[in-house]
Amino acid sequence: MTAKICLITGASSGIGHATALELVRAGHTVYGAARRVRQVPGGHALAMDVTNPADVEHAVRTVLDEQGRIDVLVNNAGIGLYGAVEDVPLDQARHLFEVNLFGVAHLTRLVLPHMRERGSGSIVNVSSIAGEIALPLGGWYHASKHALEALTDSLRQEVKAFGVNVVLIQPGLIKTEFEQDIREISGRGAYRDLAQAMAERAESSTGGSDPAVVATAIRKVVESAHPRPRHPVGHLARTVLWLNRLLPDRAFDNLVTKR
Repeated sequence: MTAKICLITGASSGIGHATALELVRAGHTVYGAARRVRQVPGGHALAMDVTNPADVEHAVRTVLDEQGRIDVLVNNAGIGLYGAVEDVPLDQARHLFEVNLFGVAHLTRLVLPHMRERGSGSIVNVSSIAGEIALPLGGWYHASKHALEALTDSLRQEVKAFGVNVVLIQPGLIKTEFEQDIREISGRGAYRDLAQAMAERAESSTGGSDPAVVATAIRKVVESAHPRPRHPVGHLARTVLWLNRLLPDRAFDNLVTKR
């Protein structure tokens, strides 16, 4: 196996942290980018906020100056936002899209020309099963991941002729720091009963895969010459996606809103 030059965003915790460790252990050269740069494991740490164009451009320039190429880009950085569509402030919704969609797009646009010139490379976008399904009080988050999935599909079709792989990772329930009390925004107004019910379901649920499960899937994508376009991975990922595809809309709605 040829060692790859990898750039990973959101590498200070959760899936990004686990992926950086997994790829370093496998012998790849890893640049882990994050706002909390001291927590990036192994490899080379880069301070980067994906919503700051100067940070993103500096990170890409640093890797290219030091290594001459970027073989793999893992767009993992992301944030959550939970509350009723009516309740979530639009400035928070816009920031969510800046991180989960436009940050990915900007970094990809900077890396892609170098991959095209070399005729090889892999872009791995970490989405979620939230990119296919929709749950109450997660409308803005789901919308950002639906948009990321559409962008990923179009990009995959566009760059296939240049030898660049574009792959979507769809984690299910994962144990990460990516937590927010669903009652924070909608726990007192018109949607308080729904928020309380959803919060209680989340708090009583068991399971959730370790981020290392996702990291292993990403490593296999990185090391594959012809990876599958989509990789559902982790607790309940395949089950929930199967139910969403199988059930009529109203049946799925009833399933996810029952109390």
